[in-house]
Amino acid sequence: QVLPAESGGGLVQSGSTLRLSCAAASSVFNRLAMGWYRQAPGKQRELVASITKSGITTYDESVEGRFTISKDSATNTVDLRMNSLKPDDTAVYYCNSFPPVVTAWGQGTQVTVSA
Repeated sequence: QVLPAESGGGLVQSGSTLRLSCAAASSVFNRLAMGWYRQAPGKQRELVASITKSGITTYDESVEGRFTISKDSATNTVDLRMNSLKPDDTAVYYCNSFPPVVTAWGQGTQVTVSA
């Protein structure tokens, strides 16, 4: 199975903006919904945003109003625009379907936000 390829992370200052992108295999992208997840050091991986096939979005309360998830069905890509980044957003970010396919976790992309 082709794993998702996440990109766009980096080291930024608090208040900055980053745009993450994920290219997923059709077998993952065409499931019920796609999601962006993150895992901070010492913490469990958590869902931060999801988008259904019809475009309905949901967000964790910690990112509501700051993050925007979007998708392009023509290219099987899912993006996450992250505004007003905070140090608490520091984590490795992954994309996967929602619910996730256990065998479809990619390498993720590191986001580090300095104070």
